[in-house]
Amino acid sequence: MDNISIDQFQQVDIRIGTVVEAEVPEWSHWVIKLSVDFGEEIGIRTIFAGMMKFYKPTEFEGKQFPFVVNIKPKKIGPEGDMSQGMMLAADHITDKNKPEEGIPILFKLGKKVLNGTRVRWACYNTVCEEK
Repeated sequence: MDNISIDQFQQVDIRIGTVVEAEVPEWSHWVIKLSVDFGEEIGIRTIFAGMMKFYKPTEFEGKQFPFVVNIKPKKIGPEGDMSQGMMLAADHITDKNKPEEGIPILFKLGKKVLNGTRVRWACYNTVCEEK
């Protein structure tokens, strides 16, 4: 794994959004189409999450999750739909010899926050300096 600098890390824009709608497109056998509200600054975006094998669409609706919002949009599916971000989840691997069989574990916020809230790093109230 390559190390990155604090400056590189700061380029990743992670925001909290509320899933207002979740559905499985007719053509899909693996992705769930999410409509995510990121508040006034960003608005509502469509994001596809490859989690249909593990979760039902109803398990996302009305809940808040972290998303990378400044990743290049990507065409998903035959209809030309664009995914405008990436949902974050922990990769729970139960067998180290079969990492491809990991299960995505969704992050759960301890408190509701405003849509569009930035996710920050541990040195929240101090100056981060590279050593």
